[in-house]
Amino acid sequence: MSADRVRVRALLDRHGRLYAEEAGIRLADAPGPLYQLLVLATLLSTRIRAGVATAAARELFAAGLRTPKDMAAARRPDLIAALGRGHYRRYDERTATMLAEEARLCLDRWRGDLRRLHAEAAGDLSRTRKLLTEFPGIGPTGADIYLREAQAVWDDVRPYADRRVAAGADRVGLPSAPDALAGLVPGRDFARLTAALVRVALDPDSAGDVVAAR
Repeated sequence: MSADRVRVRALLDRHGRLYAEEAGIRLADAPGPLYQLLVLATLLSTRIRAGVATAAARELFAAGLRTPKDMAAARRPDLIAALGRGHYRRYDERTATMLAEEARLCLDRWRGDLRRLHAEAAGDLSRTRKLLTEFPGIGPTGADIYLREAQAVWDDVRPYADRRVAAGADRVGLPSAPDALAGLVPGRDFARLTAALVRVALDPDSAGDVVAAR
C-alpha cells in the first residue's frame, strides 16, 4: 500500500466522521437532513469551536427545530435558550436572527426543500454556491462547509475540497488537488476524507499520528 493510502486510511479511521454525524444529522438527499445541514453550516460559519457548533445544532434539533417550518415558528427566547444549552453564547442573538430568516427564505423560495435549490443549479457548482450564499449567515465559508458535507449525497458536487481541506492535506503530505485526493478513496468516502482533513487543519497536533502511520 502506498504511503498516501496508508495516511488516508489513518485519517478515515481517526478523524473521518462527518460534522453532520457529530451533530446528529442522518445525512440523506431529503428535505429534513438537507435543511439541518444548512443550520449546522450556519453555526459552523462563526468564529467558534466546531465542537460548540455541533453541540448547539444537537440542542436545536432536540428542541424539535428540525425543519424550516419549525424554525420559522420558534419563539426567539427558545432559540436563544437552545443555543445557550450548546454553549453557543457569543453569537447567540445574531445567530438566532439568521436562523429564523434563513428558515423563512427556505420556505418562501424553496418550499422547505433544498433539493429544489440543487435541481435549479443543474450541476453548476458555482451556481449552487451562489444560491447557498443567499441565505443569511451563509457566506463563502458556509457554502464550503455545506458542500463539503453535502457531497456525501449529492454526487455531482464531488469531489469538493476547499482551502481548509487543502491546508489539511498539505499538513499530512497528501496531494491537495481535489481530483488527486479523490483518487485515493471510493467515491462516497470522499466527504469523510475532507472532514478528516479539516480536523487536521484545525488541530495541527493530530497530524503527527497520521504522518507516522504504517
